[in-house]
Amino acid sequence: MSVVIVGGNECMIRQYKNLCSEYKCKAKVYPKMANGLKNIGSPDLLVLFTNTVSHKMIRCALNETKGRNVKIARSHTSSINALRNILEEYAVDF
Repeated sequence: MSVVIVGGNECMIRQYKNLCSEYKCKAKVYPKMANGLKNIGSPDLLVLFTNTVSHKMIRCALNETKGRNVKIARSHTSSINALRNILEEYAVDF
């Protein structure tokens, strides 16, 4: 399963990726706007940490995944526990 995380804290990128690997998921993390998020690809799950990301970045991420079969999870907090809860909910399907 591939996961794209938009938002979050830059200092926690490694922890996000490690947690995703525990659930046998490949993760890409975009804590900041980078080239309009053009290289998102087609993930199975898009995680939006809405507290630490701009509206523009959310719109870009949603536009990149529009028309694809992508599950979208939104969380107001960008903690490891929030990501763990999201992965427990969505990663069991794969």
